[in-house]
Amino acid sequence: MKLLVLGGTKFLGRHLVELALAGGHEVTLFNRGRLNPELFPEAEHLRGDRDGGLDALKGRRWDAVVDTCGFSPRVVSDSARRLADASEHYTFVSSVSVYKDTSVPGVDEGHPVGTVTDEELREAEALPQSELTGAPFFGERYGPLKALCERAAEDAMPGRVLGVRAGLIVGPHDYSDRFTYWPRRVSEGGDVLAPGDPERAVQFIDVRDLAAWILHAAGRRVTGTFNATGYPLAFGRFLEECRAATESDARFIWAGEKFLLEAGVQPWMEVPLWLDSADEVNRYFQEVSVERAVAAGLSFGPLAETVRDTLAWDLTRPADTERRAGLAREREREVLAAWQASAAASG
Repeated sequence: MKLLVLGGTKFLGRHLVELALAGGHEVTLFNRGRLNPELFPEAEHLRGDRDGGLDALKGRRWDAVVDTCGFSPRVVSDSARRLADASEHYTFVSSVSVYKDTSVPGVDEGHPVGTVTDEELREAEALPQSELTGAPFFGERYGPLKALCERAAEDAMPGRVLGVRAGLIVGPHDYSDRFTYWPRRVSEGGDVLAPGDPERAVQFIDVRDLAAWILHAAGRRVTGTFNATGYPLAFGRFLEECRAATESDARFIWAGEKFLLEAGVQPWMEVPLWLDSADEVNRYFQEVSVERAVAAGLSFGPLAETVRDTLAWDLTRPADTERRAGLAREREREVLAAWQASAAASG
């Protein structure tokens, strides 16, 4: 294919371009050139800003476009409309966060999506996309805005859009630390604080599996909307896989959820992949259905490989890297000591 990637140098886009080039595709990257501009010298690089600076795309044609970095419906609409006559197919990378709620397991692509008011949309679209993700309100509007981005792409290129509702994307070059925390922490061994119920599900996808499927689907002009993440996996099984893959002596201490919440431990960011089971709206956020994407060719590599490769990449980062998620070791020790004292006191 002749492939245009909007973005292409950060995490998913980076892996997608790497895989496309290895597969012999002719790749063009369009971005501002501010993040990892030295990557992929063998690809064509077009400089511009998708928020009002699309002139470099004028007069060009590609077989397929992959949009890895759209957050503003206005900006996605502008990009897709500019490319409507320049490409046969448009992939928009969205998120399972679009759903209004995940209060039941197995949410599929027909489940209602979240919404924003007209005023909230105007407020979001008044900002340049580069500033939108840093706005105080962005977190709570992220999912609904992604849903509107999907609609904007489809309106611009009806019947030619693949909407990829990704789950938590993990693997090398994932700077969010939401998955990376666990291989790193388990590899260090000793007593490891584990949250709540070991049978509670976690769900994620290796970035390389997702990138491979996006290329597969774009090449076959697959259209429609797909949840694209992994199969749900018991938290305890996941941690056991981390221990085996890293050949660690880690010992998992499963602290009660009520205790952790009362101790002020924050789900998801402080203890990654853990969600408060009392949060009915998001209770099954990590148990969405992926059957439609699997039927369309999505497949998964070994979890042990994801764990080992993520850890190997993480160990190349400077020791003083500021972590975006995960318990600091001192904080973990404090919570473990309090949990063990509580357990001893209760007999």
